[in-house]
Amino acid sequence: MFTGIIEELGHVSAIEPQGDAMRLTIEGPLVVSDVKRGDSIAVSGTCLTAIEFDKHSFTADVMQETLNKTALGSLKVGDSVNLERAMTAATRFGGHVVQGHVDGVGEIINREKSEHWEWLRVRIPVELMKYIVLKGSITIDGVSLTVNEVGNDHIGLSLIPETLALTTLGRKHAGDKVNVEADVMAKHIERLLEARSK
Repeated sequence: MFTGIIEELGHVSAIEPQGDAMRLTIEGPLVVSDVKRGDSIAVSGTCLTAIEFDKHSFTADVMQETLNKTALGSLKVGDSVNLERAMTAATRFGGHVVQGHVDGVGEIINREKSEHWEWLRVRIPVELMKYIVLKGSITIDGVSLTVNEVGNDHIGLSLIPETLALTTLGRKHAGDKVNVEADVMAKHIERLLEARSK
């Protein structure tokens, strides 16, 4: 489990295609500072398992299901990624409950600059829009954000300077793909209501 508070901006240092999978090596000295084999690290919102590591980077296997459901398959060597270690019992819970289980891939529509912040609009897969509410939480590329606008197929987000400087969202352009994870509580409520109606 994660919080959506990004700890480090990492970089893809190697990609090894494996047919129906991919082995990904990511440079991130902070997140590997206390890593153990089998630890979970969120890479742009996708929970991956560290299978190899050194003082500067870690390697994870990315299965076909993950490639199908996330934007990780479009990564190139040198690309930046948002990194967060799994939370512990002693971790401050500054974001919201993030599982690292990406629900779908969104697309940046546009961004508007203000003097101190930016407005970002993201097209969301239509099947996920039912989980999104105004002022609710959403995870975009692993970043916990508050929804400030809800359209038929998109959302609007206000990005503060800290988010722009310390995450990939400050570098994304119109047309870029992003990982989207809806609020897990909304999905649980839907499932409970479905069970009750049967």
